[in-house]
Amino acid sequence: MNRISAILIGMLAGAVVPALAQGWEIGGAAGGGFYTSQSVTGTAGSANASLAPGLSASAWLGNDSGRLLGGEVRYDFGDGDLKLSSGGTGVQFSSQTHAIHYDFLLHFAPRGARLRPFVAAGGGVKLYEGTGQQQVYQPLENIAVLTNTNDTVPMVSVGAGVKFAVTPSFMIRVDVHDYFNPFPNKVIAPAIGEKSGGWLQEFVPALGVAYTF
Repeated sequence: MNRISAILIGMLAGAVVPALAQGWEIGGAAGGGFYTSQSVTGTAGSANASLAPGLSASAWLGNDSGRLLGGEVRYDFGDGDLKLSSGGTGVQFSSQTHAIHYDFLLHFAPRGARLRPFVAAGGGVKLYEGTGQQQVYQPLENIAVLTNTNDTVPMVSVGAGVKFAVTPSFMIRVDVHDYFNPFPNKVIAPAIGEKSGGWLQEFVPALGVAYTF
């Protein structure tokens, strides 16, 4: 073995060994999504706009970059109808959401501990997708229209949870996440003269399992 080969092998080992030592986690979870509402207001009146509670599912790939610090890439799916209500009148429209984000994790116990509480914060993007069938007439259309279209918005993610190790490689995980994003004006489209403001907030409790390696 010549000197150059030895140096290359040494550099490769120096890059691979720390990566393996970091510890990886892959997992999935299911839960429910619960949204706050925002007002659409204007000359025609006002209405509360939001999404109905629905199923939420997540998948992630994460790693520990230190004794307590880590991070993960997450995909979140949501299934809850768009909804609009004013007085005694209401309308709903089938929809789905898809989000991709990266969260930094701070654990309160070192890697290898059986119980690891943590907090998380990060950000990414969220896609709102109206999947219902557009009708000629929609209740409250003078205020806003629920549409069969897409709207991609930036998203902020915060959360907390607990990882419970059942075996050295298998864990149960309980997460509670809070997602914030600007109001999706394309799928809940205010009528001419109407305005919407603020951010929507989604609260998501979930139970999941993960494999570490």
